[in-house]
Amino acid sequence: MSGRILIVDDAPFMRAWLRGILESGGFEVVGEVEDGEKAVTAFAELRPDVMTMDLVMPRQSGVDAVREIMRIDPDARIVMCSAQGLEILVMEALQAGACEYFVKPLRPCCVLSTLRGVLEKGR
Repeated sequence: MSGRILIVDDAPFMRAWLRGILESGGFEVVGEVEDGEKAVTAFAELRPDVMTMDLVMPRQSGVDAVREIMRIDPDARIVMCSAQGLEILVMEALQAGACEYFVKPLRPCCVLSTLRGVLEKGR
């Protein structure tokens, strides 16, 4: 199963690494942005099947971006990407509408299985 993915992370190396994982797993990366404000705009324009969202970013946090995106499309599928120790923010993001999360450092098998699961089960 493949899908159209939007990557949101403020670290260029993390976006590149995620892109490599996703493309090797058969996903199509339709865009990459570096902050929550751009994530909202890119979501509205690109309408990806799933988006990966970093929690801590400049200009607008991942949690705030999730809230805005869910107002645009309550069926949006957002998978949070969190560093260890940010469990409280992950819970906020899930309450705001994110459907899943994975923890950095990312393991390619976990990233791919999480995204495939989100695509299979929907919201």
